[in-house]
Parts: sequence; C-alpha cells; structure tokens
Amino acid sequence: MHFSDLGLSPEVLNAVADVGYTTPTPIQAQAIPHVLMGRDVLGCAQTGTGKTASFTLPMIDILASGRAKARMPRSLIITPTRELATQISENFDLYGKNSKLSMALLIGGSSFVEQNKRLDRGVDVLIATPGRLLDLYERGKILLADVKILVIDEADRMLDMGFIPDVERIVGLLPKIRQTLFFSATMPREVRRLADAFLMNPKEISVDPPSSAAETVEQFLVKVHGDQKQKRAALRAIIEREGVKSALIFCNRKRDVDVVFKSLKRHGFSVAALHGDMAQPVRTATLESFKTEEVRLLVCSDVAARGLDLPAVSHVFNFDVPVHAEDYVHRIGRTGRAGRSGRSYTLALPMENKALAAVTRLLGREIPRAHADSETPATPVADSAAIPHATPETTAPKAAAPADPVSPGEAAAQPGREDKPTTRRRSRRGGAGRKRAAPPPAEVAEGAPETPARAAAPAPTRSRGESRPSAMPCQPTPSFGEHTPAFILRPVRVA
Repeated sequence: MHFSDLGLSPEVLNAVADVGYTTPTPIQAQAIPHVLMGRDVLGCAQTGTGKTASFTLPMIDILASGRAKARMPRSLIITPTRELATQISENFDLYGKNSKLSMALLIGGSSFVEQNKRLDRGVDVLIATPGRLLDLYERGKILLADVKILVIDEADRMLDMGFIPDVERIVGLLPKIRQTLFFSATMPREVRRLADAFLMNPKEISVDPPSSAAETVEQFLVKVHGDQKQKRAALRAIIEREGVKSALIFCNRKRDVDVVFKSLKRHGFSVAALHGDMAQPVRTATLESFKTEEVRLLVCSDVAARGLDLPAVSHVFNFDVPVHAEDYVHRIGRTGRAGRSGRSYTLALPMENKALAAVTRLLGREIPRAHADSETPATPVADSAAIPHATPETTAPKAAAPADPVSPGEAAAQPGREDKPTTRRRSRRGGAGRKRAAPPPAEVAEGAPETPARAAAPAPTRSRGESRPSAMPCQPTPSFGEHTPAFILRPVRVA
C-alpha cells in the first residue's frame, strides 16, 4: 500500500513525498481512511509506529476548507509534554507546507504575548499542554466552542503524569458534536474508561499487542552488585565497548540525571542533560543539539520517553529500572525506529529486583543477561556473574547466624549483646523504657501513732460507674529533712 491509496489530497501527498516517505505504517494505513470519513478513532500502538502522522495528515485535508475565528480554534491537540507538542507542530509545518493552515503552540516556558497574538488572529490547529491551555482559558484569551476535531495523544502518559482531571475538564468545555481521535501506547483500565467517555462509536485500531516491545530492538540486562558508583562505572564500560554513536540514558529521578550527566562529562564523554526542571529554551536547545549530533549522549528523565521522533538513536540505556513497567517499552522504543535496528541495556541493582520482575511479567519473557565487559553481550550469563567495578555475590559477607536463645541472667553476663547499649542509652535519656526506682519509705518518729494515711490497708474498691479519685493522698513534705516531726503525724481531733 502507498500513501496515494489512502485518499489524501495531492498537496499532502506531495509534502509526504518531499520528506521521502512512500509507504504508510500499519497504524497510518488503518487510521487515515477512517479519520478522513469523520469517524472517532481509538488507536493503540507502541511508540515509534507513526501515530503522529496518522492524525496530522488527514487533519490537514479536513481543515483545508474553512476559516478560523479570533480566539476560537477549529481543532485542538492535547499532549502531555512540551517536547511532544513541539514535535507535532513541526509535523504540521512539514506536511502542511502546501496548505494555508494557521497553527499555535501553547506550552509552558514560552511567551504569553506571542501566543496571544496568534490566538487573536485565529488558528486552525491549536496544540497545547493541559496546564497552559487551562491557564489561557481562565484568562479569557481562548474560547473552545468552535472545536471540530479533538486529538488526545499519549493518553496513558497523561494518566501517569496526573493530567487526567485537567483533560476531563477541557473535554467538558468542548462542543458535544465533534470528532475525537484518541491515541495511546498502552490501554490500562483508567485509559479505557476515558476512551469510553470521550468517544462515540469509535473505530478501534490496535496494531501491536499493548505494551509489547519493538522486535527491532535487542534487549540486554546487566546485574550490578554494588551501589550507584559501580553502576556508573558499568555504564561507562558498556558505552566504550559498544562504540555508541547516539544514545539516550534514562534515569527515574531528576537529581540522578544531573549526577550521571556530571559523571560522564567528567570522564570525557560528549553528553547533555534533559529533564522537566530545566527552562524551556534550554530544553529546546539541548534537544536540538542532540538531533544535530553535536552531543552523542543525552541523559534524561521520562519526559523524553514518549513520542519524540529521534530516528538516529542507536542505543538506549536504562540507568534505573523504570518504576512503571510500561515505561520500559516506551524508553527502549526510542531506538530501532523506522525499520532500523537498535540495542537497549538495563542496569539493575539488587534493590531493583521488584521493578525488574514487573518488567519481565509485562514482556512475558526474561531479558537476556550480559556482562558490562563482555565482547558478546547476546550470550546469557549466570545470575552470580560479576561485572567490572562490582562485587560478586560469592564474595559478599555472609549474614551472621541468629544467636541461640538465652535467659535474662545469661544476657546480663554477655557484654557483647546488642541490646545492652540500647538499654544504657534509654536509662541515660530517662525514656519510657527506664524502670523508676521506688521511693524509700518515710521514717516515722519513734513512739508516734500511725495515721490512717500511712497504715497498710487493702486497695479500695469502687462500685460500677464510680469515678476514679482525681489524685493520690498527699505525701509528707520533705522540707524537714530525713525525719518528719511527730506533731505533723498526730491525728487532729475535731470537736
């Protein structure tokens, strides 16, 4: 099948041919005809399969007739990240060069002034992240009553980033009669619920099984028996051995992105960093320098894992095992795109075994094991194999055998017991664990009669419902020294 068989206009076909594409991907071949017919579409396909072009190409033809009004866009595309929104706008510029469609990009970190100017002139295509879109709506700078086409891209990523309440609010502001295109790489239960709420009799398109990894990517697992320092050493060893041309290195946390970036830079690698706390101009410039191969390695958080078209990436490194197993699929999907082959390496510490098991369950198979210094990474290795700069499991200190039960008297005679310092610390602090010493009995003057307060008596009994006394009987004041004068202890007779 060719693009000319999908019903696209000559203007769009010429733009596609100029880019160099002749054959559509499976998701494009199935989705484009239904979008052109005006049907709602629910598309589920793994990352890197061409989902963006499956809605940008037919939208250009649909919006070719008509004119947008001021502050009232004719179509709306919602994306979870700024980078993905920027990439979609580049696709419209690329494929819509033979049309006269106007477009606006609403993302955080960019000037409100320029965005307001574009909205005031009227836009046919509005591409936005949820936060910035709601911000401008609340300011009265945009109206959504004329939206004919709604596109929700990377819906599962919206769910992970907590944007679902914002998306539901935005959809509630749109006209009820519209065409909705809903795309997601995976289809968890919550995403399916949203699709059922937003779409009307949709055409469901599923190209690959949800959460499946691309067949063009060779996957390897490197077990690191040590800490983060050994893991960084293993990462450097693999990069040097593989002769990496262009690679993405994923970390779970932003602070780890900075640590790995500084480590690689200190060892002389061509590297840059990308995460959500960076200013938007810096993020844009960093991504551009990676695309133009000014830098060879890009250390990033999951902000770069979804939707970015980086066809030249030869390797993906998971410096951290992803917290969400689905993110593993999206990460390694950054390589092996457009029919190219790629490799992915996942570095795992023992503490990450639980997250690693979740990834294995998602894939339905084990990830082949490899050494960090092995010349043939495809050869599986035993679990106990060591890697350079790491401590093998065989040399790890054995755990001390549990001590035999001892009696309290034996415990007091054993100076090496661990609970002895703890007891001493408690007694020093005067904490709750210390047993208070009983006060010495007060001495009574010789020959003095014993008062009822000091006489030994059985504990008083209380009837059911009777309240407890508010205070104990007063003790003799100690201000007279060790011996209390006898006149204080004599009973007072009341006439």
